[in-house]
Formats: sequence, structure tokens, C-alpha cells
Amino acid sequence: MGRVDGKVALVSGAARGMGAAHARLLVAEGASVVLGDVLDDEGATTAAGIGDRARYAHLDVRSIEDWRRAVATAVDAFGKLDVLVNNAGIIRVGSIEEQPVEDVTAVWDVNQLGVYLGMKAAIPAMRASGGGSIINISSTGGLRGSPFMAAYAASKWAVRGMTKVAALEVGHDGIRVNSVHPGFIDTDLTRAPEFAGVDKAAFTAALPVPRHGVPDDIARMVLFLASDDSAYCTGAEFVVDGGQTCGTVPPGRTEPTAR
Repeated sequence: MGRVDGKVALVSGAARGMGAAHARLLVAEGASVVLGDVLDDEGATTAAGIGDRARYAHLDVRSIEDWRRAVATAVDAFGKLDVLVNNAGIIRVGSIEEQPVEDVTAVWDVNQLGVYLGMKAAIPAMRASGGGSIINISSTGGLRGSPFMAAYAASKWAVRGMTKVAALEVGHDGIRVNSVHPGFIDTDLTRAPEFAGVDKAAFTAALPVPRHGVPDDIARMVLFLASDDSAYCTGAEFVVDGGQTCGTVPPGRTEPTAR
């Protein structure tokens, strides 16, 4: 308890799923949090359920005006901004040959431009408060390729790259910037119609840790990066994927014979 006592955080995409889990855990560990989302009713309900140290702000991450208002909500309500969690994201699935261009740009606008604008809006407030931690939620899709995911992969590789650039630009201001790379996490996003034909049980059974992730798996990493426990970490990738990126366990494998 108390790992982020007195800190103030802003979390995008926080009405539900991973963003809501981040907000709940940060408040449980002593922070005050502004939850940003476009799902106003859900977001307001989630914030109210967390308690007095949570506020909801309408936040379309594609809008710099919305970002500036959300940052101002944090400063006005709680006095400063120490932590930004760029969590909002969408997925559109399709082949490079056939995917509509508007699907591609929709993904890039939320996943890539949204992260850029979040950092742009938050950095001045963090500098004014003497430093902080920016946590950009990327994906294992930002570390490796996946078929039919070109738009998503491009956006998540971009998040990884922007994270390193930002770490170089603001490190001397006491601001750390890191990316988190979740694997398959069971949320509304991964239950979307695009994944209806995916054998999720077979996928997770082949992982070294043979289960899907849950939002709290990622929230605990976000807590670490928000806290002073990660004070010497910046510009780095933190992978939370059950071992997905190290390989998969072959079906029907047998143990080697002892000699």
C-alpha cells in the first residue's frame, strides 16, 4: 500500500478494461486519478465507484483541446500532474491488400496521434511539478509482426519509437517515459467481432504461462512505472505477455529422457 502516495495521474481510455484497472490500482496505492474517455456514462460511473480521489473528464485522444482540458482537470482538482498513462487504443483487422484506408487512419489517429498529443499536453504540467512518469501502452504488436494487423502494428511500433524520443527529450526535466507491451489480455477490445474466429484457448495453451492475461496484470506494471521504484527506468520496453514473445510451447511436447 502507498506506493504512489500523493501522486496525481491521468489515464486515457479509463472507462473500462485495462484503463479502469490502472485507475483503481493507482488510487488504492495512494494516488489521485483523472479518468479520461469518450464513453462518458461509463467513465463517470467508474470514477464515482473509485471514490473521492477520482474524477472523470471527457477525452477524445485525437483532440489536443480535450487533452489540455483533461490535464487542467488534474491540476485544478488535485494541484499537479505526476503520471500520464496513455492507454486508449483501438484495433482494426485486415490484410494490407484489402483493408480500407479509413480503418488504417482511424487506428493511427487513436493509437499513435493520441499518444503523441497526450505527451504534448502533459509534459508542461509535469515539468512545472518537478518531473513525472509517462507510461505509453504499446503491445507485443509493437515488438513483432502479426498477419492482418499492419495498421495496429504500425501504430504500436510508433508508440515504442516515440517513447524513446520523448525519454531523450525530457529526461533532464525529471520526466521518465517508458512503454508497456501487453500480450493477449482479456478485455472488451480482444472480444471484438474481429476476433470471433480466433481459437483463443489454443493460443493461450501454447504460451509458457498458459492463460490469457487480465487487466490487473498490466495495472501492476503501470503501478511500478508510476512509482519511485522505477526511478532509474526510462526509454525502455516492459513486456507483460505470458512469454508470448519468447516463443510458444509445441503441442504434444514430451519431456526429454533423463540421462
